[in-house]
Amino acid sequence: VQLVESGGGLVQPGGSLRLSCVASGFTFSNYGMRWYRQAPGKERELVATTTATGRATNYRDSVKGRFTIFRDNANNTVYLQMNYLKTEDTAVYYCRPTGVDAWGKGTLVTVSS
Repeated sequence: VQLVESGGGLVQPGGSLRLSCVASGFTFSNYGMRWYRQAPGKERELVATTTATGRATNYRDSVKGRFTIFRDNANNTVYLQMNYLKTEDTAVYYCRPTGVDAWGKGTLVTVSS
């Protein structure tokens, strides 16, 4: 299993970013996908999930209404659209297939003025 996250960067509060995760080594369309994040000095936390078809999604309360998870099964890619970013969203973001113990290197999101 390989997971390659990208799209992170430095953004001002209130700004937007779209993260991408290209997956390989498993049948992508058979698995739900998740985005996690880990802020400096904190434990990794679950941010958003989507089912294998993408028809159902779920979010942690702090990002509801601001983040959207969606996927492109034809291209083995899951995305995280992040709007109205806050300083507390600063973290390394990771994707992961549901039930599979595999992690990519993550992509760093820094929200700062």
